[in-house]
Amino acid sequence: MLNKKFITALVLALLCMPVFISAQKKKSKGLQAIRETDIKKDLFEMADDHFAGREAGTLNELKVSVWWANKMKAAGLEPMGDDGTYFQFFSMWRNRISASSNIKINDRTYTLWKDVLVAQTAPANVTVPIILFENIAKENIDIKGKAVAVRISKEGINLNVSLPERRYLGYVTRKYAADLINKGAAAIIFIADEMAEKSWLQNVPAISRGLYDIAGGPSEKVMGRAPIIWIHNQEANFIQASSTLTANIMVEHFEYPSVNIVGRIAGTDPLLSKEYVLFSGHQDHDGVRFPYGTDSIYNGADDNASVSVALLAIARAFRQEPGKRSALFVWHGAEERGLLGSKWYSAHPTVPKESIVAVLNGDMIGRNNPDSAALLGAQPPHRNSIDLVNMAMAANEEGPRFKLDSLWDKVNHVEGWYFRSDHLPYARAGYPAIFYTTLLHPDYHTPKDEADRIDIKKLTRMTEWMYRTGWKVANQTERPKLDPNFKLER
Repeated sequence: MLNKKFITALVLALLCMPVFISAQKKKSKGLQAIRETDIKKDLFEMADDHFAGREAGTLNELKVSVWWANKMKAAGLEPMGDDGTYFQFFSMWRNRISASSNIKINDRTYTLWKDVLVAQTAPANVTVPIILFENIAKENIDIKGKAVAVRISKEGINLNVSLPERRYLGYVTRKYAADLINKGAAAIIFIADEMAEKSWLQNVPAISRGLYDIAGGPSEKVMGRAPIIWIHNQEANFIQASSTLTANIMVEHFEYPSVNIVGRIAGTDPLLSKEYVLFSGHQDHDGVRFPYGTDSIYNGADDNASVSVALLAIARAFRQEPGKRSALFVWHGAEERGLLGSKWYSAHPTVPKESIVAVLNGDMIGRNNPDSAALLGAQPPHRNSIDLVNMAMAANEEGPRFKLDSLWDKVNHVEGWYFRSDHLPYARAGYPAIFYTTLLHPDYHTPKDEADRIDIKKLTRMTEWMYRTGWKVANQTERPKLDPNFKLER
C-alpha cells in the first residue's frame, strides 16, 4: 500500500511540472547557449600564466590574440578585421625616459628609478639653482628660473580610492606643480614623504614604461617642459643654500603593433542586418610587474578576461539564434595603455560608422556582491541615449534583476570610473554607448586578480544581461536615438 506522504509529494510534483516546463520554454535558444561551463573553461584558459598577463605591446598580447581568433572561429564568428582576418592592427607609440638621462644635485649623481623618479615623460636640459621649501604654504619667494624642492604633504588629497599608493605621485603633482610652473619654476623636486616612500617601487613599473598613444595622439607629441623629479626623503640633507640641479633628460621613441580582434554574427533581416549592435571589451592586461608575495604575473581575470569570455558566450548565443541586426564583437587591444584600441576602432571601424547603432561595453563583471552591479552612462551627463539605457534596464528586470549601484556614474565619484573604459571613445565619437561593470575590488590591478576568485554564476548572469540588452537592440525596428546636447563634464 502506498504511503500517504509519498502520494502527496507525487501529486505536488505533477502539479508543479507544467510550471517548470513553461519556465524552461521561456528561455530562448540564445540564452540556453550561454553556459557556465563554457564561460569557466574560457576564463581559466585566458587568465592562465601561459599568456603572462597579456601586456599590450608585447608578444604575449599578440599570442593571446591569435589564440582568441581561433576561439572565435570555432564559435562561428565571421572575421571582420582587415583583409579578411579577425585582426585590425594599429600602431602604438611609446615614449620612454632613456637610461642615458643624467640627474645630479651638486656633484652627486642619481641612479634613475632607484635614487630618483622622473614623473613626466618629457625631454629637459636644465642647470639651475635649487630653493628648498620646508613649508610651501608659508613661502613667498621669487622662484623664476629655479628648481623648487618641496617637502610634500598629503593634506587635502583624497586617498580613499583604488590603488592609492600608485596614484599618490600623480595626486601630488596635480596639487603642487601647476602653480609652481606658472610662477616660473624651471624644475620641481618633490621630496618623498612616508606615503611616497611606500609607493616608490609600485610606481616604477608604470612610469619607467613611459607614455603610450595611437598615431597623432597627444602623448605621441612629446614637448619639453619643466622636469618633475622625486628624490628620497634622506636626500634632502644634501640640498644646501648654494645647491644646483643638473638634469639632462632624454626621451626614446618606439613604435609597437597592437591589435583589435573583430568578428560578427550576421543578422537575418535583409535591411537591418546591415546595421550592428557592437559588443565591446578589452583583452589586454598589465603583464609582469611589481610582485605581491611570490607572484608577479598580473593575469587580469576580472580585468578583463571576464568580459572577453562573456562576449564569446554572447556570440555563441547569437550564432544559435541570430537577431535581425548583426552582432559585432570587438576585443580591444591596449586598453590598459589608455583606451588605445577603442580610440582606434571608434575612429576607424571596419564597418560603416553609421551602421553601428549601439555600443554595449563591459569591464570587470565577475566580482563583488552576487546581486549587485552597475550600469554607467545611465544618468546625465554620462548618458547619451535614454533609449539604450531603457532597454538595458528592461533587460535587467526580465533577467538577472541586479540591484544597480548608481553612485559610480555620478560626476563627483572619486574614481571617475566612467572615463576609464572602452565605451568612452565611442560616446565621444557619437555612438550610443553604455558600460556594464561589477566595479572595483581589492585585487584590482594586482597579481591576485586570478580566475579562481571569479564568481562564475554572477559572471554568467552579467553575460545574460548584456545579451538580453543586445537582443533588444538587434530586433527593435527603431535604432536607439542619441540624447540631444550630450556633453561630458570633462
